[in-house]
Amino acid sequence: MQIVLSREHLARVEQHGERSYPNEGAGFLLGHAAGDTVTISAVLPLENRREASAQHNRYELAPQDYLRAELEAAARGLSLVGVFHSHPDHPAQPSEFDREHALPHFSYLITSVRGGRAGATHAWRLREDRSGFDEDALTISQEEDTV
Repeated sequence: MQIVLSREHLARVEQHGERSYPNEGAGFLLGHAAGDTVTISAVLPLENRREASAQHNRYELAPQDYLRAELEAAARGLSLVGVFHSHPDHPAQPSEFDREHALPHFSYLITSVRGGRAGATHAWRLREDRSGFDEDALTISQEEDTV
């Protein structure tokens, strides 16, 4: 799979991770899936709803967050296509917790934030058998999205 997003949307994902540091930041990805390509047209940063003592290495999005994202996507003529989150002082690779809580067919962007500064961002997709993730190609488009 290939995940396509603009520099602006990548910057929003990274900035949310930096603002959330030393805790995990998270949000939703809105866009379109066509064939082997997912195009991100909007990012929806959200509050980490995990209890404060666990936010440094876990995020939680509540059912009302999913509903809000679905309604926002529908209003824009988009779909809810994935989740982004940060890994404070850890690599941009899915954890076992990420695997256990991942949804099939979603794109997952993970940004490593070290010392409060965003570093690498990688795209992932849960395998059909839920045994792990496969890395997707992440393409930064030169065009800004207007949606």
